[in-house]
Order: sequence, then structure tokens, then C-alpha cells
Amino acid sequence: MLTERRRGLLVFNGIGLIASAVLSGWLYFFFTLGAIDLWPFVTDVPAHIPGDRRAWNMAHLEGITNGTMLIAIGAAGGYLRLGERAQGVLFWAALAFGWLFTLPAIANALFGTRGLEFGGGPFPGDVTINNIIFLAGWPAMIGVHLAVALLLWGAWQHHRHGAGQ
Repeated sequence: MLTERRRGLLVFNGIGLIASAVLSGWLYFFFTLGAIDLWPFVTDVPAHIPGDRRAWNMAHLEGITNGTMLIAIGAAGGYLRLGERAQGVLFWAALAFGWLFTLPAIANALFGTRGLEFGGGPFPGDVTINNIIFLAGWPAMIGVHLAVALLLWGAWQHHRHGAGQ
């Protein structure tokens, strides 16, 4: 079972990621319109927001997906049988993938990069920014694989040791 503190912090961070999705959603909205239009308060204020539709969609959905995942891990934490060390690895791995998949996606939208290949590959955008985003993806990629393995193991151990009897 994940400790109550870890569960609460996962939920808190999940809500933070959903808040980042709300903010990137507003940028996506203004990007799509090409203006800030919040009728009847503010109308047709020209806004040049860089990026493309695909990148803004990705940035917005990363926050929603990863935020929901952290909330789900926190909520399911009582159904995971893991030792103290495995709990710590799961906690930090979840935070790593949650934030380090979401924030670079927002940066990709803002800077017109993809962060999929060191050196930029066939994609446009500043190579230095692309490389920073690419390198930020490694802890996230390692973290998501560790987290999924530990979630499967912890749920299996909970079931195997007589949960629900």
C-alpha cells in the first residue's frame, strides 16, 4: 500500500498537471483563433502564438492524460502491495513521467520543435532547444516503464496475498 502522504502528493501533482493542461488549453484556443477573444470582456486582441495545431493538441492532452494517471495511481495506492523502496521508486518515477512528458510537450508547441531525435532529425526548430527537450524525455521514458512494471507487480501482489477475502 502506498503511504497516505505519497498518495496525496500524487493526487496533488496530478491536479497540477491538469492545471497545466488548462493553461496550455487557453494558449491552444488563442492560437487557433489567432486572437484573444473572451466575449464580452475582451474581443479580437491580436495574438501571435507560435507552434502548430498538432503540437498544441499534444501539449494540452499530455497534461490531461498524465494528470489523470497520477490521480489514478494515488487513488489506487491502497491496492498496491509494495515495499518501502519500491513505493519510493514508483512515486518518483510517476512524478518524472508526469511532468517530463507534459512540460516538454508545451515547450515543443512554443518553440516549434519535436524533441524526438537528438539533433532535430527531419523536424524544424532550434536544434539546441530540441536537444534539451529530447534529453528531458529520457527520465520520463525510463520512469513510465518503471512505474507500469511496479503498478502491475504491486497490484498482482495485493491480489495474490488474499485481497478481498
